[in-house]
Formats: sequence, structure tokens, C-alpha cells
Amino acid sequence: MPDPPLKSPWEPTLDLDHRAVFEVEHAGEFLDALPSRPAVALVEPRAELAGARPLLLRTADLRRRLRLLFGPPDPASRRINLREYAAAIRFRLAGSIFEQSLVHWQQALALWPDTYRHKLRLHPAPLVKLSLANAYPRAYITRRIGASGVHFGPFASRRSAETFLEPFLDLFRMRRCQIKIRRDPDFPGCIYSEMKMCLAPCFAGCTPEEYAGEVRRVGDFLASRGASFAAELAREREEASAQTDFERAAAAHRRLEKVDAVLRLMPELVRCLDSLDAIVLQRAAEKSSIAVFVVRAGRIADPFSLRFSELASQPRSVERILRDQLEPSSSTGGTATNESDSGPEAARHVGGDDWTNAKREDHLSILAQWFYGRPRQGEIFMGDAQAKKWPYRRILRGCSRLLAIKAPESKT
Repeated sequence: MPDPPLKSPWEPTLDLDHRAVFEVEHAGEFLDALPSRPAVALVEPRAELAGARPLLLRTADLRRRLRLLFGPPDPASRRINLREYAAAIRFRLAGSIFEQSLVHWQQALALWPDTYRHKLRLHPAPLVKLSLANAYPRAYITRRIGASGVHFGPFASRRSAETFLEPFLDLFRMRRCQIKIRRDPDFPGCIYSEMKMCLAPCFAGCTPEEYAGEVRRVGDFLASRGASFAAELAREREEASAQTDFERAAAAHRRLEKVDAVLRLMPELVRCLDSLDAIVLQRAAEKSSIAVFVVRAGRIADPFSLRFSELASQPRSVERILRDQLEPSSSTGGTATNESDSGPEAARHVGGDDWTNAKREDHLSILAQWFYGRPRQGEIFMGDAQAKKWPYRRILRGCSRLLAIKAPESKT
């Protein structure tokens, strides 16, 4: 199914902040002046080429890539040559693949708002959704974020989501079928109801209240990443042991072992989207700097930089600077906001939920591609934005580790 057209206007917040005019007679000097660094670049066509469109590209080495595109054409080669096409380029240097992906996505969305996913080969990450729109909810795998329900993820692939979902559903007695529930006592049911693994609302095997209670337990499990259910089983085991009901205690212990097995299938990144808060650290394009990306509810904010070469002379500590960015005081007018919810971004929400959810899906895809990629550059630290709990000491140690990695130098 093709992506729905995005109705909102879009202006990138991570601009291409360098521009260089290209002239064929000075091609050598033009190419020599370019940095040999990772970048996102936009090739502007000449004015006399009617109908020509700009070309967007990302590259690990800007100078090398443009030498191939802007150099003298080789008659024996079938490689595209833009020497007679380009008038100028605009580009932005990127310190990491993560930053480059975010810049590339913003620019592509501005150029091709209806087809950018196809051009970027960007696929939404798999999620487990507990749909609450139905009177008898169920959990299933999806790549879309809907208006209602609990979304849990992102997973690396559909297979990894299925690997989690099957044993997860075995812990509860919620339905797995896709039929319309009519509560017909004459309905034969399915194998799960025969195995006592489903409350069987299809043939009125439970009351609506009983089923709603089971759904709440499933939702609590996802919201707490299993902590609520594990605590419930641990209490049941202790109570049974205290009453010398060792058979019930052993049954609770076996179920607790199954919960632990399910928890081992959840990567650190996977959680309810509304509580997917994290800090992603990356090397910045500037020397001795760290780019800090704040993720709130699965949305990635534009980065802010920690320039350690300048911070040594400032009276504030790095931890204080982080706290000011992540936990602004109430005197500033409220809590910290994501770039998706305030400032220039607020004007782009006129497209409604479809626009907001589509962009959130894109951010999750970028985040998942980076997190599950190997080797993974940079570091991530999970937090709790609502409770204003961030692991500041660990974040500072992560900055130290990234700064200790020798940054690639521009080739001459």
C-alpha cells in the first residue's frame, strides 16, 4: 500500500549550511576545496536546464564522490556525470552515520514529501500493537502507528517481533484470532480455548469484565517491560511458600521462569513508544565535540553540541549543561519539549495525526536502523523524561569514551 500523501509543508531544521558554486573551467580548484568528510549534499541544476531537479545524495567522502560526478567524463564509462548539469552544491558535514541519516531524511522529506520513503528505501520498523479499539482487544505485529492502542517496539525485523510475540502471548489468556467476536455459546472455539490458553470470548467463555482485566495485565506488562507481572508472580510464589502450598509455589516459579525467558527477547530499545526516552551520543562534525540527540516518546530532536574545547573555560559543569537542556526549570515556562512539539515544528502539525504518526514512524526507523546495525557507532542511554530521570554520570562517561576515539581527519 503506498504511503498517504503528507499534507503539511516541511522546512528542514538541519539545514545544508555550506554552498559552493561550480564552474567547469575551475573544476579542479572547486574539488580541491571540498572537505574529504561524510556529508549530505544537494546538487543544484543550472538555470538553463528547464525542468531539471536538484539531486540529493549522502556520502562518506564528499570530495571523492564529487570527483567521480564532476570530473572529466570518461567515454568508456557508463557512470553518470554531472559536469554539465551542476551549478552549485549545498552540503552539511556530518560527524556520524546517525546524524547523516537524520539530515538526509529531513532534506528528502522537503524535496519529495509524497515519495521520500520510496526514494530513501525507508521502511517503518516492526512494532507489537495492543489494539484497544475493539471490544475484545488482541496483540499483533504492525509497522503503522495508529490513533489508539499501545505500541511496543521498535524491533529489528518482523521475525524478531514474532519471536517475542509468541512466547509473550503464552503468558496470558488473551485471544489471538482475527474473527469478529459475537459471544455465541454454540461457537466451537479454537485450539487455544481447548488448551485453556484463551478466555474464549467467542463462545462467552468469560465475562467482558474478566477479559478487560486480562487486557489490563497485558498492558501493564508492556508498560513496565515485564516488571509488573514478574512482581505479581514473585508475590504469589512467596505467599504459596509461606502457606506450605509448594505445588502452587512451583507453578508460579515455572511461570516466572517463562517471564524471564520473554524478557531476554526484549532488546534495550524495545518499550512502549510513549515511554521510549533516550539520549543518543555521537561524534560531532566539529573537533572535540559531541552531538547529543534527545529521543522523547520515539521522536528524535535536533541535536545540541557539547564543545569540550570550550567547556573547560565555562563556569558551568557539563552535567549542569545537560540538566539545563533536559530539565529546564519551571520558570522557563514548562518542561523540555521535543522539536516535534514546539517552535518551527508546531506549524507543521496542520496535517493532523497522519502527519505526526508518519514522521514518528520515520524517526523510529532511523533509530532502529542505527541501534541494530553492526558495528554500531555512538552510545545510547535510556531514561525517563516524565520523571526527569537521566543517567548523567553514565552519559558523561559515554562522552569520554567517544572523545577518546580518534576522529577521522580530512584528507588533503
